[in-house]
Amino acid sequence: MPSAPRSPFLRRLWKPAAVTGAGGTAVAIWFEEILLFAEAILALLLLPVMAGLIYLFDIFLFKTHRPRREDFQQPGDKK
Repeated sequence: MPSAPRSPFLRRLWKPAAVTGAGGTAVAIWFEEILLFAEAILALLLLPVMAGLIYLFDIFLFKTHRPRREDFQQPGDKK
């Protein structure tokens, strides 16, 4: 029977990987699934950050297009 790896992450995975495939392919597939799950979680966490950056960009970009007080006054009116 093979000895358990020293790393705590691999220590949990070597027995299920040995039972399901007894090869490097099973471990690679498990690792790929873990990375895909982490990517999905990271995307959900960064979505509000990206929305906030786009919102700030929109505010700064269109700041000059907002109407000013002078735009609403008639040509003959004075302050």
